[in-house]
Amino acid sequence: MTALMACLLTGIAFGQDFLEGGNVVSSSDSGSVMGTSGDWISPNMDGAYVRDRSMTDTGIAGMLQWLDTPVPNFPWYTADGGAFYSQAVPENTFSSFTQYYSTTGTPVVNGIISDPITFDITNKSPSTVYYGAGVGLPYNQYAATVTSKTNDLWIQGATNWTQYVVSPVGTWLQLVAYAPVAGPAGFYETTQTDATSSEYKTYQFNEGYNTMNFNADQVGRHMLYFVVNSQPSNVVIVDVLSQATVESTTVEHKMS
Repeated sequence: MTALMACLLTGIAFGQDFLEGGNVVSSSDSGSVMGTSGDWISPNMDGAYVRDRSMTDTGIAGMLQWLDTPVPNFPWYTADGGAFYSQAVPENTFSSFTQYYSTTGTPVVNGIISDPITFDITNKSPSTVYYGAGVGLPYNQYAATVTSKTNDLWIQGATNWTQYVVSPVGTWLQLVAYAPVAGPAGFYETTQTDATSSEYKTYQFNEGYNTMNFNADQVGRHMLYFVVNSQPSNVVIVDVLSQATVESTTVEHKMS
């Protein structure tokens, strides 16, 4: 029993080095941290987890680099109790994502997305794919390393694909889904505003790549994914915000 208590106390003391003050920190307490405000999601892989990256696999090193990349400090990541969905944001908030949404599109009737149709990847492959807010990966490298037996969901842009977008309310996004087998797919949408709501509908997916429209018609955080053959896809996130109105100024000219 004495030996067991000693092990438990050692484990607690060790754990406190990494969870000091509600923050995830390294044993050296340096580098980026994940604070209670949630402004950063980049644990210090150098200090606490991997001290020498030269000793890691190339793929793992790339993932560590992605984890170290901070998420942009948008207001909805703060813990001040403010509701991001109730505040209009300036136009430049969307500047990094304009290739991923359109101001016109086909209305989605009685569903979450439009009916999926086959997407020909041959001449429409992206230059780069982006996981969340992380570092981009060239599509050719992604296609060569990711197994073709997984369900994948992306937001299609003019030149790239991504799994995270900030868009103005009322816009349309084009989704691309990969399913290794054809069949009925359960498509899910969870929307976070001042409350959380969920919606589900079944669609027929084709084998391979599918494309469909999504209308960002409600302010809030939209989390989308699908399930085919009991296998879930990844989640894509669309933060839909109201754009602040630019007030025009009138200059009065006086006659002398």
